[in-house]
Amino acid sequence: MTSTVLGVGAGVFILILLWVVVLVLCMLLARTSGLARFSVIFFFLGAVIITSVLLLLPRADELPVPVVETKIVDRFFIGRYVLLAVLMAVFLGSLFLLLVHHVLEPVYAKPLHSH
Repeated sequence: MTSTVLGVGAGVFILILLWVVVLVLCMLLARTSGLARFSVIFFFLGAVIITSVLLLLPRADELPVPVVETKIVDRFFIGRYVLLAVLMAVFLGSLFLLLVHHVLEPVYAKPLHSH
């Protein structure tokens, strides 16, 4: 059961994708005229057959395999915090330099020309 998303496996998503594709094809083919309109029946029956095969022949066991817990050890714990401190110091220094050189840059008044 390691490959589950929201508690369901890949088979549920395959069935959802199959039925969405079949329903879109049925809606598109229902608007056609002539003999192509009746191909909706074959697509629907094909989806029913594929669904019944996937439901009747499951590949996974019904009982999940017991999972062995692994202990995760962070060996780079101190180095990660040192790197974080250096990055924060560089960020704050560059923010200060941006403030000094860009935001607080003096704007000098232009002299007025009097006649």
